[in-house]
Amino acid sequence: MIEAVSCGGVVIFRGKILLLYKNYKNKYEGWVLPKGTVEQGEEHKETALREVFEESGAKATIIKYVDKSEYSFAVPDDIVEKEVHWYLMMADSYYSKPQKEEFFVDSGYYKYHEAYHLLKFSNEKQILEKAYNEYLELKKKNLWGSSKY
Repeated sequence: MIEAVSCGGVVIFRGKILLLYKNYKNKYEGWVLPKGTVEQGEEHKETALREVFEESGAKATIIKYVDKSEYSFAVPDDIVEKEVHWYLMMADSYYSKPQKEEFFVDSGYYKYHEAYHLLKFSNEKQILEKAYNEYLELKKKNLWGSSKY
């Protein structure tokens, strides 16, 4: 068994959520949240911010930790047990540019209900729901976009 740790973000700008569309040789296709593997000596927050920027070009700020998701998948001759730590983030604009090297062919900001239905994986839908509810709470208290979290 291989254990892997990744970090990612639910990136929001003006109420809309950043998604990436991946198309790897037409086998792996679908909308996902930006995330990636923790590098040696890197803090989880650093990984999340770096991966969001690398995969989407979006400049974001971490607002708070949301939760972690866990899943496993098969690779030749082994099973990978993956843990992903998710952060609620605020982008500084609607700018995004999908990272071609990672087979991302599109990116954009979507309204919550659109993003929820576009997402390919149920565990990412659960994270989105949790993060978006946190966002709505902060907005209701007039804390979104301030540094008073």
